[in-house]
Amino acid sequence: MPMRLYSYWRSSAAYRVRIALNLKGLPYETVSVSLAPGVAEHRADAYRAINPQMLVPFLQDGDLGIAQSMAILEYLEETYPEVPLLPADEPLRSMVRGFCNLIACDIHPLNNLRVQQYLRDELGADEKTGKDWYDHWIHEGFAALEKLAGDGPCAFGETPSLADALLVPQMYNARRFDVPVEPFPKLLRIVDACNELAAFRKAAPEQQPDAP
Repeated sequence: MPMRLYSYWRSSAAYRVRIALNLKGLPYETVSVSLAPGVAEHRADAYRAINPQMLVPFLQDGDLGIAQSMAILEYLEETYPEVPLLPADEPLRSMVRGFCNLIACDIHPLNNLRVQQYLRDELGADEKTGKDWYDHWIHEGFAALEKLAGDGPCAFGETPSLADALLVPQMYNARRFDVPVEPFPKLLRIVDACNELAAFRKAAPEQQPDAP
């Protein structure tokens, strides 16, 4: 029985996991959970019973259910090591982890949908303030990533790693919200190279079954 990935087409966290599953060649079934305003399937009792945090992604592999994208990615790496997405040796292994956590812990949480909605609905931020907030944290994070990334076609070498699986969705979001990304030529080159690969193209939001 293939793994089951609870996902939303525009969720960058779910996008990361799709990339990793594709790179590893692991079959999975997508279960769409709409986060769209007015639909909010993630807040329904049926999904709350599966994932009490009511977020995507959520991965089911047999009897095991895992929330949080980084926990899912670590699980896939440890359980299905045939196509490794972490370098075998140090210091690269820890460098990739640090790169991933900069995105997953420092950039993404400040800019995700819940934060944007809270800024608008609870703190009264207007559209410009919300956009300035988003742009600021993208630029803060990308400036560091630009210095950390290597000179290969991928973020840390010749083949994709977890670093690329996180960078590509974050760049997708930056472009979606019209953040100026020209100051980050290395990141742009890496993303363009990765998006030439079938595993990344298949994981793209527009290719998902719940995309409009």
